Order: sequence, then C-alpha cells, then structure tokens
Amino acid sequence: MTVLIAGGGIGGLTLALSLHGIGVPVKVFESVAELKPLGVGINVLPHAVRELIELGLMDKLDASGVRTRELAYFSKHGKPIWSEPRGLEAGYKWPQFSIHRGTLQQLLLDTTVERLGRENILTSHHLTGWTETADGVRADFIDKATGKPAGTYDGAILIAADGIHSAAREKLYPGEGAPIWNGRILWRGVTPAKAFLSGRTMIMAGHEILKFVCYPISKEPDAAGNHLINWVAERHMPPTYQWRREDYNRTARLEEFLPWFESWQFDWLDVPGLIKNCPHAYEYPLVDRDPVSQWTFGRVTLMGDAAHPMYPIGSNGASQAILDARVITREILAHGPTEAALLAYEAERRPATTDLVLLNRKNGPEQVMQLVEERAPDGFEVVTDVLSQQELEDIAANYKRVAGFQVEALNAKPAIVNAGATRAGA
Repeated sequence: MTVLIAGGGIGGLTLALSLHGIGVPVKVFESVAELKPLGVGINVLPHAVRELIELGLMDKLDASGVRTRELAYFSKHGKPIWSEPRGLEAGYKWPQFSIHRGTLQQLLLDTTVERLGRENILTSHHLTGWTETADGVRADFIDKATGKPAGTYDGAILIAADGIHSAAREKLYPGEGAPIWNGRILWRGVTPAKAFLSGRTMIMAGHEILKFVCYPISKEPDAAGNHLINWVAERHMPPTYQWRREDYNRTARLEEFLPWFESWQFDWLDVPGLIKNCPHAYEYPLVDRDPVSQWTFGRVTLMGDAAHPMYPIGSNGASQAILDARVITREILAHGPTEAALLAYEAERRPATTDLVLLNRKNGPEQVMQLVEERAPDGFEVVTDVLSQQELEDIAANYKRVAGFQVEALNAKPAIVNAGATRAGA
C-alpha cells in the first residue's frame, strides 16, 4: 500500500504529510544529497494555507512568515493603481503568508521527518524509470552524483513531484524538450531593510516590460530595525539575449539589471537601495511549459511543477502544488492508492491548472499595470482617469475565480481533506 513520491519539494512533502495523516504509508525520494532551505520569498494563498492548517502547521507558519495584509499595484513612477486587502483582512477565514521558500520547505521537511521518520525520506535517489507490476509499480533510482544504482522500490502508485525538469514527465513526453522561455528574466533577492507602507504589504510596480515586486518575509525587525524584504526585478529582454538554464542557485550580476531601476526611488520605497544592499541575488529566466492532455498513466501521475509549471504570477506556484497534494489525498481516501484515485485527481486539477497557466501567460491580475503603461506612459494624476474602477475590479475578481480563491466561495467550502480524516478500513 506504500505510495512512492519522487521529489521532496513543497508539493511532495505536503503530499507525504497528508497521506501519513490518513494512514497511508509513504516513501519520499529526492535527487539531491541534502535538502537545503534554498530560494527566496513566496506567498501562500488562503486556500493553500487552510490545507496546511488542517495538517497542524498553523503555529509554525505564524512563527516563520508574515501575514500578508494587502496587495498593491503601482506605476513605474510609484503612483498607486490598485490595492486590495489579502488574507484575514480580505474576509478569508485563513491568512495569506509571505514566507521564505526555503523556510517553508524546511518546516515541511522537519515535520515530515518527525511524523514519518527519517528512513522514509531518501536523498540521492533520482528517478530513472518504472514498471507496473501485478498489484502496483516498481520504481528505479540512481545516485545522480555518481551514476550508480540507488535501489528499486515497490509501491501501490508513484507520484512524480519532481519539478519543472521532472524525470517522470520526460519519460512520458520524451519529445517535449526544454521549458519555454518567454523572453523575461527575473532577478531575485532578500535584503535587510526598513518596513514600507503597512509593514505587511506586497507591492508590484512597473509594467510588462519592466517590473519590481517586493514584500517582507520576516515579522520581527533585527537589532538595526530592519526586516527581511524579498524582491523581484523583472525585464523583458531583447531577442539577442542568451538566457541561461533556470536555476535559483545562479548568482545574479547587478550590473546587468540595476541600471534599469536606478531612478525608481519613490517616497515610500528605495528600489535601487534594495538591489544594491542585497547580499546575494539570483537570476531566473521566466519559463513554463505548455499544458498537456494527460497526467496519469496507469499507476503513475504528475503533480506540482512536474504537471503544470507556471509563471510566478499571482502567487500561485506553491499554493497549487499544495492543492494538488490535498486532492490526491482526498481521492486516495475515497478510492485507495489506485489508478482510479489518480484519474479522479487529474479530472479535477488538470483543467483548473491549465486555465491558470494560460491566464498567467496573459499576466494574470498584473494586467492592470500594463494597461496603465499603455494608456498613460508619462504618468497620471488619478488612476481612474486612465482605467475605470470597474475594469480594475473585474481583472482582480476574474483571477481569483480562475485560481480558486474567491472569498465567499472559499469560505463556504470545507477543506479538501479535513483534519482527523482516516482511510477507509484503516
């Protein structure tokens, strides 16, 4: 009855905890030798936070992240376009958290080790293939660093949560090729700096060609009164630019992007100061993959970035992986660890995430900034002279609908998997 999970990221670890919670044995296989808290900041939306709360993680989230209060859009001149409350302030029953990706992954890893035991999380195990058996699946692994076999394991089903470079997806879609780059580069970092606006605000400034995003990811100030501010600088690059393989560990070169933001000194935020004072920034080409028509092949399925890699627009990457994990768990609760459970999961999640991938390609709710740039490139006095209130509200509401976190609808729904749920017959 063991479920095999390839990938020890946020999605894979959430799935392991969820399945353990309903009495299903799990083994997690991770390619790297050591799971380290890498990356920069992310947001976890209320519908995903609710599921983590059902896993008993509220206190740990609250201790590690910032409860996002509002999301605000600004022009490249620092003029306000649109703002809306987030989390509890927006009327949700659950908060939205701004948190360091590595901190969230470490939180999930520590909890998984505590509940499942270290022996059920195997590092240096890279998936190379699988075969179906009479009553399950047999997966093969190697140590990627040495190329030597790392073992063969039998399970009821195999879930591939192994990211945008998924080994499982490559086997299932061998002709797909590399992720699709849209010509935009992200430079990302975390800088100690003073709080801005409400102290719990996520901001986006600029437009489709040149954009800056930032938000705090530490609740308490340090001895100097600084908070950790996560930031993302983005530019659509000219066709001659040679992009490098997407990797959060690639060191950014400040001289390649700082000049475009040197003048972005607003009375409420010093953008060039955040960039210059960052101890270590990363470069990340903005990539995704085309949605595919099938995730589930017999007793194997894809989830998270292996299934639906999307642009980091609308704070949805990690949140959607968490939702995948919980839907898989709910269906295993209903059908056992079977192909029927995987097909039911895919039937719900594939259409929803396909819509989201395509909407993110159109800039999601960030369309408001591009519309303002197109209509008033030299600035404006009042945004409603440029963009009507109805247009602003419609764009925001449509994204919430597609992403599945409309306030009233979400508050009225039960959790995907309720705390205390147990597998039938367990």
